[in-house]
Amino acid sequence: MLGLLARRLAAALPPLAGVVIVTFVMTRALPGDPAAYFAGPAATREAVEEIRRQLGLDQPLWVQFGAYLAGLARGDLGVSITTGQPVAADIAQRLPASAELTLIGLLIAAGLGVPMGVAAALRPNSWVDHLCRIIATAGVSLPTFFTGLLLIYVFYYILGWAPAPLGRLDAFSSPPPQVTGFYLIASALAGDGETFLGAAAQLVLPALTLGIFALAPIARMTRGSMLSVMSSDFIRAARAAGLAGSPVLVRYALRNALLPVVTTLGMVLSFLLGANVLVEKVFAWPGIGSYAVEALIASDYAPVQGFVMTMAALYVALNLAIDLAYQAIDPRVRIEA
Repeated sequence: MLGLLARRLAAALPPLAGVVIVTFVMTRALPGDPAAYFAGPAATREAVEEIRRQLGLDQPLWVQFGAYLAGLARGDLGVSITTGQPVAADIAQRLPASAELTLIGLLIAAGLGVPMGVAAALRPNSWVDHLCRIIATAGVSLPTFFTGLLLIYVFYYILGWAPAPLGRLDAFSSPPPQVTGFYLIASALAGDGETFLGAAAQLVLPALTLGIFALAPIARMTRGSMLSVMSSDFIRAARAAGLAGSPVLVRYALRNALLPVVTTLGMVLSFLLGANVLVEKVFAWPGIGSYAVEALIASDYAPVQGFVMTMAALYVALNLAIDLAYQAIDPRVRIEA
């Protein structure tokens, strides 16, 4: 186990180094001047140059890159000129909001996509199969911002069932104690049912938006994997031995079909980490996606670089989790490792 983790971490170092270099170069190539934005439209040229000097933007690129690497070695992602706070502190404050939204969206997608894929595989070319295809195609075809706006229009504006899309809690509720940063977990641990229900109500529409977007690849992969497994020799042997129904479906077919599904779940989670940027803006969700968009508009380099580095680190951790899940699902993977 430790050897596997060490090999995966060693393999992740070159891509992370590439992310650092590309992100630094791309942020400097973007149009806009952080010093001019920070100084304001009425600032003189001398004031803008003084701010540029204070920010270190008057130095050559290789000097700026060296300072950036030195900060990364200390765990310092820089300071945001828009918030005035260290980027690491801003990301640590906003990351739980994005993680909670993304994970709930993935749970909705997996909770709907896997049963849909199994049902479609058990009845290929039936009305169930065609219905699953229509739902999956519609979910992947609609942009996340359009789906979010549509859900807001229907469930908030017309029906009045959902609360106003104004963040993680309504204006009359106070956040739960900072335990994990996840409002659902923190309010449940504190025994605050009112805050728990309020946070859950605010989560429904944005999480459903992400879940609809992620539904299609999960359902399609589950269907294809189940069809392949159900036509294999060991399933025929199990049925010939007198096994039928749920033992064959759950113990033999579904478990052997889970490996590609787990891979798809990992890929979908990485997609959702990027797709939640638009969802956060639509629902005024205070996550790192909206934080990065606001920094990008202001040509604020440090938050954008910190956001990309955080996403890269999460992607590496996600790949490690998938490798560990492989070993838990299929003992053959443990033997090969």
